[in-house]
Amino acid sequence: MDIKLWKKKAFDKVSKHKYALAVLILGIALMLLPGIGAKKDESNQNTQPVQTQTVELEEKLSQILCRIQGAGKVEVLLTCSSGEKTVYQEDADLSQGTNNTSRYDTVIIKDGSGKENGLVQQIIPPKYQGAIVVCQGADKPAVRLAVVEAVSRVTGLGADQISVLKMK
Repeated sequence: MDIKLWKKKAFDKVSKHKYALAVLILGIALMLLPGIGAKKDESNQNTQPVQTQTVELEEKLSQILCRIQGAGKVEVLLTCSSGEKTVYQEDADLSQGTNNTSRYDTVIIKDGSGKENGLVQQIIPPKYQGAIVVCQGADKPAVRLAVVEAVSRVTGLGADQISVLKMK
């Protein structure tokens, strides 16, 4: 009997406030929808360019390293610890008074077609974690040294983060 009474009271309360509940549920659903789409777009934009840049650098390094005397055929693998970062110019508005508040706004510029973009202050290149180079001439110490130096100059990696191995 207790359950039937409880159901009746709950149904009465819900029917009394049904419009408020409907608006609340609709509002929550609308707030969640844009967040889901933005997260998907954001993850695709960050991942793709870093992979493309790394692959392009690997190909360029392979082309250059195979020209080292005695290196022969060369393959390069790079691993990134962080991707390229863009730092935008900010405009600071510092207020002196009782609150000592400050506000930072990104500087926006418009191009000829009416698109708005942030003013880029600096582009920080990707940071590499390590490199593996496989080449035919890796058994010669002079070739190994030349390969390590070349990869180090391009990527900023130390000699201890670069492995040069002999190809089959």
